[in-house]
Amino acid sequence: MAFPVSDELLGTFVPIAVYWLYSGLYIVLDALGTADRYRLHPKEDEETRNIPSKRTVLKGVLLQQAVQVAVSLIVFKITGDGSRDTREQPPAPVIALQFVVAMFAMDTWQYFVHRYLHTNKFLYKHVHAQHHTILVPYAFGALYSHPLEGLLMDTASGAVGYLASGMTPRTAIFFISFGAIKTVDDHCGLWLPGNIFHAVFANNSAFHNIHHQLYGNKHNFSQPFFVVWDKILGTYMPFTVLSREGGGVEARPVKHALAAHEHHKSH
Repeated sequence: MAFPVSDELLGTFVPIAVYWLYSGLYIVLDALGTADRYRLHPKEDEETRNIPSKRTVLKGVLLQQAVQVAVSLIVFKITGDGSRDTREQPPAPVIALQFVVAMFAMDTWQYFVHRYLHTNKFLYKHVHAQHHTILVPYAFGALYSHPLEGLLMDTASGAVGYLASGMTPRTAIFFISFGAIKTVDDHCGLWLPGNIFHAVFANNSAFHNIHHQLYGNKHNFSQPFFVVWDKILGTYMPFTVLSREGGGVEARPVKHALAAHEHHKSH
């Protein structure tokens, strides 16, 4: 007898597959060396500035995803919601509106949880600091974090977006997968020309790279879509992307970039 595959079950596993497929694109670019000119940090910084090895990061991400799957399956078991969803999909304009509502709901949840993980010294030291051991972000390290943070930030925010928008489980497959792609892109460590995420979203790889630096640790908490809460609550650090001596590019806070420019002019 065939095993019934519900939309809820697909919503658990498809985003994980999408995460690794999209990360794989960046791994290929890295192997080919074609993206070196667009790196936000020199390549050697991945080895010298990041504390965990890539093997450790790989195991950490897989652990988080395993916990995420386990929680989802437990919820399905408790609720008995393992059958196929029978609701009809709403019209495309309604789905688009649901996407926008879900994006704002996810952003709101992640901003305040993320900011609290920074301001609470105990939680930062014992939970969130694990994610910040990566000072030079790269694609598949996007979800490298403490399992508790994975539950509070990624799993919970997806559920909040899903519930707030009223979307069907089938739509949620696409929404959560889109969120996975956006999260990977924000951590890719590259400023690629023609990247649609950089054109559409102010929250992008350069924005989040600022947050991963020591000087930006208390700024740019928003993720993964908009920068609304940072701007409203005064935690936004404006930045610019400049060419780096020796090749590549770098994201600099505006005041640092202006100071560097004045120093260059004086010499």
